[in-house]
Formats: sequence, C-alpha cells, structure tokens
Amino acid sequence: MSAGALVRDAPLVVVVGSGGVGKTTVAASLGLLSAGEGTDTLVMTFDPSLRLKDALGVGGEALDREIEVPAGLPGRLSASLLDPRGTFDRLVARYAPDAAARDRILHNRFYRNLAGSLAGVLEYMAVERLYEVALEGTHGRIVLDTPPTRQALDFLEAPSRIVGFLDSGALRIALRPWFDERGHLRPASALGPLGRSLEGWLDRLVGLDLLRDMAEFFQAFEPLYEGFRRRATEVEALLRSERTLFVLVSGPGEERIADTMFFARQLVERGYRLGPIIVNRLHPPELAGDTAPADPDDGEALIGWLARRDGEALRQLRDLVGASRPVHAVPLLDAEPTDIPGLAGLADHLVPPWGPSPPPGPGP
Repeated sequence: MSAGALVRDAPLVVVVGSGGVGKTTVAASLGLLSAGEGTDTLVMTFDPSLRLKDALGVGGEALDREIEVPAGLPGRLSASLLDPRGTFDRLVARYAPDAAARDRILHNRFYRNLAGSLAGVLEYMAVERLYEVALEGTHGRIVLDTPPTRQALDFLEAPSRIVGFLDSGALRIALRPWFDERGHLRPASALGPLGRSLEGWLDRLVGLDLLRDMAEFFQAFEPLYEGFRRRATEVEALLRSERTLFVLVSGPGEERIADTMFFARQLVERGYRLGPIIVNRLHPPELAGDTAPADPDDGEALIGWLARRDGEALRQLRDLVGASRPVHAVPLLDAEPTDIPGLAGLADHLVPPWGPSPPPGPGP
C-alpha cells in the first residue's frame, strides 16, 4: 500500500510529536510522496525554528508567499512558513470594515510593538493561516508540520480559546470607554484630586500611555471580533473533521513512550482523528546484541545494545497501543535528510502496510 493510500481521504495531514523526533523531515517526506503521486501538495510549518525551509531548500521568501519546490514530481509541491505578523496584518487589511478602521489598528502602538509577540498570538495566527489556505482550496492536500507537543496542543486549543475570550467578561471590560477625549481616566476624573493622584500612581506603575494604547487596540478590533469567532469555529471543525488525519511521530527508546502515549490520548480524547504512530530513527534490529557494552569505546557492541533497546521499546509501545492503530518503525538513516534526495530516501521508508485509520474512539 502506497503512502497515498494512507492519506487518500485526508486533504489535511497534521504531523505532531515531541521535539527532536524528526517531525519536520517526516512532514516534508509525506509531502514529497503526495506530490509524487500527482497531488498538488502544500507543506506548511508553524514551528518557529523554521527547519522546513532548509529541508525543502526554500529561503525566507516562503514567509511571504507559497514557494514551489523544484522536485520534478508529477504533482506540484509547495512550501509555506508562518509569518505571524504578516498574517496578522493581512487579517486586519482583509476584514477591517473600512480603510480608516484598518489604519487605526495597523498604526496603533500596542499593535506595532507588542501584538506580534504576545502569548498565544503565534498559535492563533497559525489557525488563521490554515483557515486562509484551506478556504482558498487551491491544493489537493496540505501537510502541516507543527511545533513540539505542548505548543502543538496550544495550536489545537487556539480556536476554542479565542471563542472563549470573545465571549468572556474580560473583553467586555476592555471595551468600556476608560479614557475621555483628553486622554484621562474617566473613573479617576470623577474622584477629583484623589482621582488625579490615582491616575498618577497608575501612570508610574504601568504607564497610562500603554493603557491607552491597549484600550484603543481592543476597541479598534471590535468590528473584527465576530469574524474571529466564525473563523475559529470553522477551523476547529476542520481539525476535527474525518477528512483530517493526525500522524504522530515519536523517537526510539523507552523514555519516549510516556510522551507518545500522552499525546496520543490527548488527540483521541479531544476528538481528533489519529492515524499511524511513526517511531523514527530506530537502530536496525538485525544488529541487536544481548548485553550492554563493557567497553564504552566498543562501537559495535554499543550499536547492538541500542538496537535491542529500540526493539524492546517498540514492542512495549505496540502492546500499549494495541490494535487501536498501527505503529510503524522507520530506521535510523546514514545521514539526516537535509535536501530533496535525502527526503526521498526517508520517503522510501514511509510506504508501509498501514491500512485504514480508525475513527476517534477508545484507544491510547
């Protein structure tokens, strides 16, 4: 069964896992396989390290637009990197009700200086970018490379978090007219001299200019909030769709099992469609030895011990997962894939008899 059979019913493939297990190279190789079977494929990454641009040989211009990868395949292969600020700017320009509202947001000092680095902005802009690409419908398949486990969970929770924030009392408080036309705090103005003292204390503590910019930021965005809510709801439905497949990548060794099982359970319990679990970079089983090397300089014995360790951990993981979904082993390659030929070599090992993926339900 070809890799295309794995993702034939999955226009969106989300590659997840902990750090350092090879998610980016697996995602790029899956994109290579998909394009090799004639499907117009986009490989996207929201990983701040941007390793995908090196793996697929694209430069920083992929932050601004989708770049076609010259791989000589039947289907077109493109790559895209997340630019949170650029996505935010496009979002404002596209959905602001008029040019004045657009400029009011884009020129707001809080937006210019802080909004691109606030906690949660990366994850939410990733959601918005995914929504943009999925809505365009110009690709037969999107392969999404995500950051390590915890940040990937933040990405998956971003749609529900934004809806929760928009429905919260905190936003209603932020939207109140806190400042008058002269830039003074309205509540403090009503208190006379005491209010001026309070205003001065707040100015020294946090800076009234910052508070004014924040208040204006939230008020300027008010016309866009309903659109945020609608798009967040739609992308959440997309991620939980039966046409979206999650591929979980793990590393070898017993120490990786707990993290892999944690992520698998999180995905299943949250209603995402979990497909195969790929255990990457296993030492070849034919080299397995019986005991740990007595001499640390004995490379052959060390490789044998690592191969036996990897095999035992793989069996443990398969026992824990059971028949709920396939666990596939990918061997450690001679060199880390860093270009198209290297990715093609990895892709040769991503064509296992996986079989169909079961829908969300009891499992890990």
